[in-house]
Amino acid sequence: MNRVRCAMAAAGLLWVTACAGERPTDLGMRDGKLKPCPDSPNCVSSLSPQDGHIHMIAPLSFSGDPDTALARLKLVLGRRKDATVVEEKSDYLRVEFRTSLGFVDDAEFLLDRRPRLIQLRSASRLGYSDLGKNRSRVEEIRKQLAASLKP
Repeated sequence: MNRVRCAMAAAGLLWVTACAGERPTDLGMRDGKLKPCPDSPNCVSSLSPQDGHIHMIAPLSFSGDPDTALARLKLVLGRRKDATVVEEKSDYLRVEFRTSLGFVDDAEFLLDRRPRLIQLRSASRLGYSDLGKNRSRVEEIRKQLAASLKP
């Protein structure tokens, strides 16, 4: 019986590892911008063309101090069970989100101080379609951030 459990656990670990994929090495700020989305519909970006493009999503907006807004975003992300901050700079956060099926999505948040926006990109690491998961997750985060910034 223990062998069966061990085999099942090993198979489960292989499944989760296979779903996670390799951590991308080409993310991060490049000339003040984030990596463009691929052609597949499993990515959203506030820096995509704004002509009704499938990847377009509004940036996170805020009023007040930009550093406070980014700190609040980090708190919001820290409260999420699916999120792990993997890189943090003064104007940038990179986060890995793990879905309930073990898939990993990569998200980036870039503080744009002038118009008081947080630009973002969120993409599935594997597969073609995410069935709207990256978009819905960003919209959840938008609501959570807005609630946390209310006086």
